[in-house]
Amino acid sequence: MDTLSAWQAAGELVKLNGQNIFVRQGGLKHGQVLVLIHGYPSASWDWQPIWNKLGQHFRLITLDMLGFGFSDKPIGVDYLIREQASLFTSLLKKLDVTDYHILAHDYGDTVAQELLARQLEPIADPKILSCCLLNGGLFPESHRPVLLQKLLLSPLGRVVTLFTTKSALKRNFHKIFGKNTPPSEEVIDGLWQLLMHNNGRRIMPKLIHYIVQRKQNRERWVGALTNAQVPLKYICGMTDPISGAHMAARFDELIADADVCELNDIGHYPQLEAPKQVLDAFFDFHHGQAPHEKPA
Repeated sequence: MDTLSAWQAAGELVKLNGQNIFVRQGGLKHGQVLVLIHGYPSASWDWQPIWNKLGQHFRLITLDMLGFGFSDKPIGVDYLIREQASLFTSLLKKLDVTDYHILAHDYGDTVAQELLARQLEPIADPKILSCCLLNGGLFPESHRPVLLQKLLLSPLGRVVTLFTTKSALKRNFHKIFGKNTPPSEEVIDGLWQLLMHNNGRRIMPKLIHYIVQRKQNRERWVGALTNAQVPLKYICGMTDPISGAHMAARFDELIADADVCELNDIGHYPQLEAPKQVLDAFFDFHHGQAPHEKPA
């Protein structure tokens, strides 16, 4: 398990769309590309428990989105999902990547939905080959935000950030993790450091606006799933109060031939709570085609 400092040391800041964005790469030099898209309010470090195993089969690319982790956190931007998606396409083009797989979580699911929506348009983005999603608000009518999210979204949001302490973060994360798989102190310490880096706490009310964007763009982003031309899978921690069993049921209802892996007794962060189960489900999705090495 990489410490946060080791994770940071293995990455770099890259100028993308006018912003300094933390980028991390790894895995097979000539493997098929897997892009990992993190959630809210954390960062790419979320992927560290499964990073090395994934890297045995794929070329891995991830980043901290604008406003998250070690990336820039400007106060004067709107933090639109479509702009976060454009960070990934800009990076992929910069790296000369022409096609890739996606593994996303939470807020990252919505970014993945925007990327999938673009695949249905006549634009020259790199081609998505498959998309695997972990717990997230795929369907806004089924999303159940916790109290802190509701408060951050309200007119009290700026005041709430002043009272967002490490202890409060810990309490909230314990509520959304599985009862038998609580976050470790190392995870809480790391998430807090990531949140506080570049004074990130002050923009939390801006970042939380993604919940509103999901409602505004429901037709586009849900349509990206229902009309997807690539294989989809939903790996779901079923006890997650935000996007657990009820979200899996909605996925099964709306997506033709839905591929859902139910992780019983697991909460909102499957990759942190049950990394082996997530890896097993993910590799099952890819039909055990390992290593994902491109021919020379």
